[in-house]
Amino acid sequence: MLFLLIASVMVMIAFLIVLPPLWRKHPVAAADQDQRNIAIARQRLVELKEQLQAGALSQALYDEQLAELELALSDDLDIESHVKGSASQGRWMAPMLMLAIPLAAGSLYWTHGNYSSLTQSQQTAAANPATPELEQINNMVAGLAERLQKEPNDALGWTMLGRSYKYLQQYPKAVDAFEHAYKLIGDQPEIMLLYADALAFANNEQLDGKPSELVFKALAMEPNNVTGLWLGGMAKAQTGDFVAARDLWKKLETQLPAGSDAQQEIQGLLAKIATQVPEDAAAQAESKPAEPAKAANIDVQVSLAPELQKSVSPNDTVFIYAQALSGPKMPLAIVRKQVSELPLTVSLTDAMAMMPTMKLSNFEQVKLLARISKSGDAMQQPGDLIGVIEQVVLTDKSAHKIVINSPIK
Repeated sequence: MLFLLIASVMVMIAFLIVLPPLWRKHPVAAADQDQRNIAIARQRLVELKEQLQAGALSQALYDEQLAELELALSDDLDIESHVKGSASQGRWMAPMLMLAIPLAAGSLYWTHGNYSSLTQSQQTAAANPATPELEQINNMVAGLAERLQKEPNDALGWTMLGRSYKYLQQYPKAVDAFEHAYKLIGDQPEIMLLYADALAFANNEQLDGKPSELVFKALAMEPNNVTGLWLGGMAKAQTGDFVAARDLWKKLETQLPAGSDAQQEIQGLLAKIATQVPEDAAAQAESKPAEPAKAANIDVQVSLAPELQKSVSPNDTVFIYAQALSGPKMPLAIVRKQVSELPLTVSLTDAMAMMPTMKLSNFEQVKLLARISKSGDAMQQPGDLIGVIEQVVLTDKSAHKIVINSPIK
């Protein structure tokens, strides 16, 4: 009896849906797809604004993605529907349908219906949920990847492809896409952090090595970048440097909206990491009066070997920097100049450190390098020219001479 009642209600609903349009004349609406496209564009715009406000998206890349979003939406809305409303109101069909729908439904159920098949269908649907959206995403991603093979210089396209592969949890492919984007875009914090994150996921979420190098280079450019602070803290925690991880995450905590889920998660991590920091070390850090900072500086004279002067351009970039003798290759202090300024003398100091915990005064001996980059990229590349002093004692206040005389292969 309950089934018959439900069936009757469903038939009445069908009548309410089907019959009213037959009694009034109006053209077939073709705006559903437009409304969906507009809703999707609005959602994407909100995401872009959130990423820009959070510091995860630079203004330049935000403007590029906004322009592409507007262009895509414009293209979608320009598609005109060729469906025409029928001139006939079709009222003659209404009484026929009032008879046909119940008769057809009843006869079909009488012939083919049974409760067991319905139950089985429901169980199958629960066990194997349909994934038309995922299939559609896969097709779109495949189409984008195919287009980028023909247009390999589309940096924004490679970035979008990397994000898509990451969403699909295809991390090695995401790494490849972000690597292409990084080569085209260069040292922009957003792409560096996306690349580092993908590398970490592809390596069982481990950030040591290249991912860590990218993260801290991005943080040197944008010290308050929330993504960089998150990944930097994770990188430090993975190496056992819990004090540095705590400092980065405390800084991140102040950047997040008060009471937000993200802030609560960071607070939970800080509570866990507090158990890894020795209490006496934490107490000393809080109670010990600050000591005057030890001034650390190294004077470096840089010149270019005469035989290589014809192979460079006056506008090529010169990086002059110091590194620790062992451990991370992150510069302890770095200066950027141009070939046209050579020969020159610079003074490397603690003020030029990329991270507070990685500066000259924390080391007794360092390695000095001067490198000419034709691309202007801070990452060392084949074809760059370099000069090196393998070991310098910080207490040696004499000027240290570097001759750039070797190509990098």
